[in-house]
Amino acid sequence: MALKEIHIEKVYFSISEVAELIKVNQSLLRYWETEFTNIQPKKTKKGDRLYTKKDIENIKIIFHLLKEKGFTIEGAKKYLRETKDTPNSYQLSSALNRIKSKLIDLQEKL
Repeated sequence: MALKEIHIEKVYFSISEVAELIKVNQSLLRYWETEFTNIQPKKTKKGDRLYTKKDIENIKIIFHLLKEKGFTIEGAKKYLRETKDTPNSYQLSSALNRIKSKLIDLQEKL
């Protein structure tokens, strides 16, 4: 009987992994955690932060608003409150970039 290949997906990410992914300092992530209620990493008994994929998506949205769109922290909080259930420009932009990338790949194969 052959062993089946198992794909294990990571559930939690350390603050250093998230900081490297987003390209910000760990201290900035800790600060945003105090300012934005939608970033709530779990903490180990030792105090290490463990971020979920949802936390990372929220951080990407906050990064987009603050660093790319030029929002203030208060402005970003207000925007997030008002657009809670609607897709925001980051999500739409991200989806369009993925589609664009796939279309370019298809074009190169033709």
